[in-house]
Amino acid sequence: MKGSKIGRIAATVLDPGTYLHPIRLLHFYGYSHVRPRRKVTMGESATMAPNVSLRNGERIFVGARTKVGERAYLWAGDGSGAIHIGEDCRIGPEVFITASDYGLRPDEPIAYQERNERDVTIGNDVWLGARVFIGAGVELGDGCVVSAGSVVTRSLPAGSVAVGVPARIVRRREDYGERDPGAGSDESAEGREAAVVAAESE
Repeated sequence: MKGSKIGRIAATVLDPGTYLHPIRLLHFYGYSHVRPRRKVTMGESATMAPNVSLRNGERIFVGARTKVGERAYLWAGDGSGAIHIGEDCRIGPEVFITASDYGLRPDEPIAYQERNERDVTIGNDVWLGARVFIGAGVELGDGCVVSAGSVVTRSLPAGSVAVGVPARIVRRREDYGERDPGAGSDESAEGREAAVVAAESE
């Protein structure tokens, strides 16, 4: 057993790929973050984790004081699709926002069809929990909250609290402004759960 372990260690040390792989990782972070990050428009005091995956940074705009979490994906379109994120937003870990998708014609392989590019616009004071997906063409109004793991393919009006696949509105931010007389209802409980899940995922 000990001999076989030593043999595996020796094979790793002698394998040229062991030493080439860090170079591949450096190349990956170069084209997926470092170079496009220089082209991103960042507002005052906005921050972005160092492992956020970016595409076409010249079409990505992040508002003041917004924070983009670890391993998030901001993929603007190759031709025109832009991503606009407002001020004071919180983008949780592994959130995926894309401004393009593939065509679905049945007579041609998906990989070879032209992309459908549409801007994504996220308003101010928006909170996206971990692993939320935002599709091309979606607009989120100011103050929206989207629970962790939700898939948003349609626009949401300002102040919406949404959850699910596909995401649906379960509460309004204004409902939290004063005590809800229907606090015992299933809808209220679901809305509170959505907010808690989003909070735990940031």
